[in-house]
Amino acid sequence: MTQIEIWLLAFALAVDCFAVSTVSGIAGCAACSKYALRAAALFGVFQGGMPVLGWLGMSAAADVLAKVDHWIAFGLLAIVGGKMIHEGLHPEQKSANIRNLGVVILLAIATSIDALAVGVSFRCVGWKEWTDILPAVLTIAGVAFAMSMVGFKCGTAIGKRIRGGGMEIAGGVVLIGIGIKILIEHGILA
Repeated sequence: MTQIEIWLLAFALAVDCFAVSTVSGIAGCAACSKYALRAAALFGVFQGGMPVLGWLGMSAAADVLAKVDHWIAFGLLAIVGGKMIHEGLHPEQKSANIRNLGVVILLAIATSIDALAVGVSFRCVGWKEWTDILPAVLTIAGVAFAMSMVGFKCGTAIGKRIRGGGMEIAGGVVLIGIGIKILIEHGILA
């Protein structure tokens, strides 16, 4: 795998992080930069960590997880998206935002499950040593972090212009849409 391929892979994996971060910013969840920084860091850690887990777990467990990973990602995104829709309809009950560490961890897992399969592929292309995967893992983590921060900034700028619970409802719909897109990509909803 060439450096260009690794960078393209890192950008492809980080697209969901960017989308989720943008939605969070639009919904006003990223107004405090310390929460956006924490969320972006966790997105980067999970995006970089999942390939390591896939690389280490290149076994029957990885095969089993590959059969259900799309359902896990969809479920997590649907839960968080559903909470955002609920909060848009009932703003007095806010809980699905990046100020909530549990929500951030769910989003980080949901947006990084596809990176697990990438780790399996690292083993398949013959990367047997830590030194083989380390540059790719660091690139993936760094790109996910950077794209998440850009997403939060873009979303916050958009959110400042547009206010109201409707943005949280729209954000929830987008997260659920990302989950549905994952199912379509896996041939579940064709």
